[in-house]
Amino acid sequence: MSTRFIPEKPVGILAMQGAIEEHEAVMHALGVQTIRVKRPEQLEKISGLLMPGGESTAMIKLLKFMDMIEPMRYWLLEKKMPVLATCAGVILLSSGIDNYPDQPTLNILDATVQRNAFGRQIDSFEEPFSIEGFDEAFNAVFIRAPIITKMNAEMEILARHKDQIVMVRQDNILACSFHPELTGDFRVHKLFMKRVEAWENSQNSKVQSCSDSKLTPSL
Repeated sequence: MSTRFIPEKPVGILAMQGAIEEHEAVMHALGVQTIRVKRPEQLEKISGLLMPGGESTAMIKLLKFMDMIEPMRYWLLEKKMPVLATCAGVILLSSGIDNYPDQPTLNILDATVQRNAFGRQIDSFEEPFSIEGFDEAFNAVFIRAPIITKMNAEMEILARHKDQIVMVRQDNILACSFHPELTGDFRVHKLFMKRVEAWENSQNSKVQSCSDSKLTPSL
């Protein structure tokens, strides 16, 4: 019987604005501790980062105000900390927004997006579709969801909705246009936690290797 992985450090949830509590509820149901990330120094204390949906314009302003932009780029781009970005989180990570070209982004995900690609809040919908690697369809919730319009050829497409790209993987990043935290289906979050486990193990291996090298006498 497999043992559920519990990371040594909690998972962080970017807490500028948006669906913070919903992601917390999923993580707690999986037995994983969380902290709300609002300051740069908190990035050192987590094993992975969840970027919730919300209002991307407000989020990027708050990230800039809190001096979070460069620290996030360091941890996600250079240190390869695992991240699960949903809806507005995908917009924040993107390299640009087709229909809002003047809105700044973090330029971490090598893709451009279109905001509100399926319409306004009133046009929200729930619909099942296939996700690469999942045995059964995932019943996804779309609320003012973006789509990925252009992307690096090496990026892996995990899901499409009516030929529109709605979920991708790039190195340490899982990015999905929909809201998996609203479904009661934890498979997307479990996929993220597998990456958290691999990353935390790699970090522990580096620390152990460094410690061992200090114990080795020089010749």
